[in-house]
Amino acid sequence: MNNHKLKVFSGRANVPLAEKIAHCLGDPLGRLTLQNFPDGEVWCRIEEDVRGRDVFVVQPTCPPVNESLMELLIILDSFKRASAARITAVLPYYGYARQDRKDVGRVPITAKLVADLLASAGVSRVLALDLHAAQIQGFFNIPVDHLHASPVICEHIRSLQIPQSDFVVLSPDEGSIKRGLAYQKRLGGAIAIVDKRRSSATETQQANLIGATLQGKVAVIFDDMISTGGSVVGAAQVARANGAREILACATHAVLCGPAVEKLRDAPLRQIVVTDSIPIPPEKQMPRIKVLSVAPLLADAIKRIHFNESVSKLFE
Repeated sequence: MNNHKLKVFSGRANVPLAEKIAHCLGDPLGRLTLQNFPDGEVWCRIEEDVRGRDVFVVQPTCPPVNESLMELLIILDSFKRASAARITAVLPYYGYARQDRKDVGRVPITAKLVADLLASAGVSRVLALDLHAAQIQGFFNIPVDHLHASPVICEHIRSLQIPQSDFVVLSPDEGSIKRGLAYQKRLGGAIAIVDKRRSSATETQQANLIGATLQGKVAVIFDDMISTGGSVVGAAQVARANGAREILACATHAVLCGPAVEKLRDAPLRQIVVTDSIPIPPEKQMPRIKVLSVAPLLADAIKRIHFNESVSKLFE
């Protein structure tokens, strides 16, 4: 009787990542049929018995965000009604995470709304990767395991063998200083910060450089996501203007919306390191983008959750 074993299922948002996770766990993906009716409504059927099973659903709520989110809610409801013992939503990317507070009057806190929708759909716990703001964990009334892609990114940066005397961690804005310091602690080197002035929700204007000198150095920019590319490209331009010899950018989530690809193509970046938390469509791929897989990290966390072991061990 198999019904206490874990089983990984996937929505349509990032099937290749879900397949890699299942492969790491030594078990094929669970069978699930998803279709759209002519009017766009999503239909779901679980094609195997999941009564009493420990179920993990992999579905980043990435673009098209509303389609991915609605599909996830419908999948979760299907598992709830099929009597799964525990349902964990594996969210390699959490859409709406940037709407996490009321910064002006009469606006929603959509990150909280999405947390409530997931809980209402029947999710037992959430496994997330590099949330835009760590406090989003507190929006849920269920357990949240918050992983970071930094071990995967750090391993790649170490493999480049940049001399410590040349290595500078560059934070693209003041809000990313904590992230920059965490990477500097792991990788060494010096730290510098781009003093960024935001002119609107989509436009940013970079200004001064604070901290270590970049003259003749290798600047590595760390951010949680590349969305329109404004922050990363602006920081790269500041680094180049301040004499950096080589510039790299690292981010967990390659959202790449709007003019991001054109901006990145023209930017003074030697390499853009991202993870496969979000699939990159063929038209947005470019030789400079290096994609690292977070599948082994997520698979390890899934295994630990299933066996009720410590997930925080993955941070050590």
